[in-house]
This record gives sequence, structure tokens and C-alpha cells, in this order.
Amino acid sequence: MITEEQAYLDLCKKILAAGKEKDDRTNTGTYSIFGHQMRFDLSKGFPLLTTKKVPFRIIAVELLWFIKGDTNIRYLLENNINIWNEWAFKKWVESEDYTGPNMDDFGNKILEDPAFKAEYDKQMDIFKNRILEDLGFAEKYGDLGLVYGKQWRDFNGVDQLKEVIDAIKTNPNSRRHIVSAWNPEDVPHMALPPCHTLFQFYVTDGKLSCQLYQRSADVFLGVPFNIASYALLTHLIAHECGLEVGDFVHTFGDAHIYSNHVEQVELQLSRELRPLPTLKINSDKQSIFDFELNDFEIVDYDPHPTIKAPIAV
Repeated sequence: MITEEQAYLDLCKKILAAGKEKDDRTNTGTYSIFGHQMRFDLSKGFPLLTTKKVPFRIIAVELLWFIKGDTNIRYLLENNINIWNEWAFKKWVESEDYTGPNMDDFGNKILEDPAFKAEYDKQMDIFKNRILEDLGFAEKYGDLGLVYGKQWRDFNGVDQLKEVIDAIKTNPNSRRHIVSAWNPEDVPHMALPPCHTLFQFYVTDGKLSCQLYQRSADVFLGVPFNIASYALLTHLIAHECGLEVGDFVHTFGDAHIYSNHVEQVELQLSRELRPLPTLKINSDKQSIFDFELNDFEIVDYDPHPTIKAPIAV
């Protein structure tokens, strides 16, 4: 069975076959290629991968977090979403306020030392509880700096997301429907500089398409989230603007598979494709800024089981 998902699997195969071994910021090591593009026709199904289960709820909550302009993990934790915890946790354990056991290089040590991982889990639970229960602590250590939500909604005073939606409605043929998350002035003040750096919309034949440029892509763990997130964003903006969905085009700079993800990728490649699900959006709401998690539904999603892998921090 051939579905839009094949483009992602072909990228994985390409990196395994031709990727160059490179050292990286996390000291994990990667197999990397530079420059690649995938295209998904969103009318043929919602691109939530089926060769492993991808948690749509996490993707939707994170996107709503971006749309709100929020940069603090407190909102995510309130929704039991843990995908940004490590970057905020790192800020805490490297601070003078932290008095617990040494957590240097925790991303790698938790993979090698069960006793260390048990202590890490304990400290992470303490950290999460304090974020939820202590507003002052959350403001100091839960904020990730001037990351995606800040740039989308307040790029040096410009609400890029609102402006691009207004422009799609009033001047659909413009070639300037662009939102940038890469703000050189603010990069030093971000827990993690934006990996998905810029996206552009294109309107033709009553359909809205989106192209994302991603400077750095963790192909096994991150990219399945990125595909679904920007597909959902395209659906939401198309819904508000009275358009159908067109293509999601995903363009990469450094696309890499971490050296400790290779076995997981090979397992995923051994699985057969299944039909993509569909997305339903609450038609009673119009504005992208009014949506909540229960306004979305994924229908007929039948993926293979989850494949776990360590995250590089």
C-alpha cells in the first residue's frame, strides 16, 4: 500500500544509506544529510504516521501552546504533556538554586546508569511538581525563553500569525505569507533555537498549501511530530479562511538520525504502511485563536505500536 507516508520512510532510508557520520551538540552522534524535501497532499489523509503510533493529543496541545504565544511549560504540564521538560529542567539543575545531586550530561547518563536514571526521575518529578504548584518557580524555571510562541505572536512587536491569516483572507495571491521563528536578536535567549524556522503559505484553486523550512531535524523522534503539527496548522488556517487544504511541503537543512535511534528506524521500516486517518474540526468555531483540544478529532487511525527512543538534549 502506497500512502503519503512513504515520503517519510524514503527519507529514513536515504539517511541510513547515505548519511555522513557527524558529531553534534548533544554528544550523541548522528547520521546526517543536508537538503531534502517531502510533499504531502493533505486531501489524501491526515499525515499521522502509521508505521508507529504518533500521539496526536501531544501534537495538538503543543500547537495550541504555540498559537497562544506561550513559552512556559506550565501550560503543557497542566495538560500532562512532557515533551519540553528536559530543556527547562536543564536550566534548573545548572542554577545556583538547585541543591540536589549532580545532573551534568543527564541526557546520556540516564541511558547508561540505572541508578542515575532513578535519581534523575526523582528530581524531574520534584521539578514538575514545583512548576505546577509554585507560580514563582514556574516563572523562573518553566519559561523556555523567546521560543516559537513568542516569535509567532510577537516578533519585535509584530503578531506574525494574525497578520498572515489576515493577509490570506484579503490578498490570497501574495507571495509574502510568511512566519519566521528565527529572530537572530532573540536566539541567545532561547532554551533551544528554533528547529522549524520559517513557514510560508500559498493559495491556488481555493486550496491552502504550506511549506516549512526546518534547519535541523531529528528524523525519528521529531519529524513525525513536525509533519502532523504543520498539517494541523494548515487545516486550521484553511478552515478559518474558507479554503480547502492543499499540500504540506517539508524542506530540510540538516536531516539526521541519531546513532542511538538506528535500530528503532530499522524496525519502523520493516512495517507495512496502513491507510492514513482523517481529521475532523469543530465547525462551530472559526478563528484559530478560539480552538481547544476537544475541537479536533482523528478518525480511523490504526497505527503499529509505539517505538520508544531516547531524546537528545
